[in-house]
Amino acid sequence: MITSTSSADRTPRPEQLAPTAKPVVRPETARTDRISTEQAEFLRAALERQPAIRPEVVARGRELAADPSYPSIDVMRNVAQQIIAAPDLSESEA
Repeated sequence: MITSTSSADRTPRPEQLAPTAKPVVRPETARTDRISTEQAEFLRAALERQPAIRPEVVARGRELAADPSYPSIDVMRNVAQQIIAAPDLSESEA
């Protein structure tokens, strides 16, 4: 049997609780939707400055492809578990 550590007669009832302060109502300010293309232009320009092929990344990829222990067994198991645990979306009801 589980005994309660608090007495039921000491638990306040809702009607016995003091009223709380009234909630603060903040007036809504009307906002208009705006879009700025400045960031998009900045990002587009930064992308244009990047080379299409980065030789150091290609070299690293070739190193990893030649390494028989890459990826590690632990990584492979983790990926396999995630694939098995993922829901089969082809079986979902339409």
